[in-house]
Amino acid sequence: MDPPAVAGGSTRRSPGGGRFDDEPRLFVEGRDDEMIVSGGENVFPKEVEDCLSRHEKVADAAAIGVEDDDYGMRLRAFVVLEQGAEVSEDDLKDHVKRNLARYKVPREIVFLDELPRNATGKVLKHELETEDAAP
Repeated sequence: MDPPAVAGGSTRRSPGGGRFDDEPRLFVEGRDDEMIVSGGENVFPKEVEDCLSRHEKVADAAAIGVEDDDYGMRLRAFVVLEQGAEVSEDDLKDHVKRNLARYKVPREIVFLDELPRNATGKVLKHELETEDAAP
């Protein structure tokens, strides 16, 4: 279905990646400038972050694209657990796999005490690029 028209018969464009369903309702999946292409598939990190954040033991999550020799780019996720919670990387990957397409499962998940944020609370993803995954 085409997006609803605005004045003048044009459609509204934004840097946000999203889709319309049959109602038509808009589902925002992420920003176009954050989208990564991994093995020919488009992946919006926001969709993966939201999925991880819905896990009962996850307090906060972020995802970024990192270079990959085989796929061009791949996802690396960063997770802050709820206080006292314990969950494995494999359990979180299984959670994503149950809720999203298989190609959206992060290759690695890095556990942090907190995500780096600026004064307004925005996650500083460029600082996450220097965080290494566990061996």
